[in-house]
Amino acid sequence: MSTTLLFTIISLSALGAISAIILYFVAQKFKVYEDPRIDLVTEALPAANCGGCGYPGCRGLAEAMVKADDISSFYCPVGGNDVMATVAKILGKEAIAKEPLVAVVRCSGSFAKRPRLNEYDGATSCIISSSLYSGETGCQYGCLGMGDCVAVCKFDAIYMDKETGLPVVIDDKCTACGACVKACPNRIIELRKKNKKDRKIFVSCVNKDKGGIAKKACEVACIGCGKCVKVCPYEAITLENFLAYIDPNKCKLCRKCVEECPTGAILEINFPPRKEKEGDAENTETSKTGKKENE
Repeated sequence: MSTTLLFTIISLSALGAISAIILYFVAQKFKVYEDPRIDLVTEALPAANCGGCGYPGCRGLAEAMVKADDISSFYCPVGGNDVMATVAKILGKEAIAKEPLVAVVRCSGSFAKRPRLNEYDGATSCIISSSLYSGETGCQYGCLGMGDCVAVCKFDAIYMDKETGLPVVIDDKCTACGACVKACPNRIIELRKKNKKDRKIFVSCVNKDKGGIAKKACEVACIGCGKCVKVCPYEAITLENFLAYIDPNKCKLCRKCVEECPTGAILEINFPPRKEKEGDAENTETSKTGKKENE
């Protein structure tokens, strides 16, 4: 009995040792080497995992940058140039500084400017609403107002204005991750260059209908008149499909197009008040004088 037990123990021990040796050689054969710099780069990244870089999370971006010979095409929108400089130092590679971007809502069709023609009664989702019909107004291109952009933002950088029914971007919180851009089925949100003092000039409309139809649907729609194109000294504005577009890379923020737009479709954000022209000042003074004389 004892001999049988001893034989069993020895057999099992031998089998275990042989299995361990086999597993060791198999593990060595199929061993996957991971560059330790991947962990270092991952730690340097902001851990937002927003996907704004185009990769599935910060570790995915870290792996791609470690394996790449050149990281000039990579960029972390949340961390910005400072984080990319740190990554470049870790990897001993060169990172190209890029201009910061910010999300911009290209629709001014508020409740007051874009009258509702019907009422949607369904799931509170822009993507679902857009797949069923063209919206509650006569403009099939504008904001649907159900907040898909707000739901996907991980940085609380966008909210729905209850008075206008439109999303509002908080520039100081926006990281330009692009989540809201992807979430909007009507593509009214765009990432644009963040200029000094957050000054922006852009056509706040994406309506591609002819002028009369667009104006009927929304008071502040672009009617494709082309006046802004003619007045721009930098050739920064193009007109296509009855819709004007201002190239942020060419625009010098001169604001001439803003004054020329007959519908107010072009917005100027964070600029100081315009200086009153001499003619306007004289008219104002004459008006005041005449009023005093009448009194």
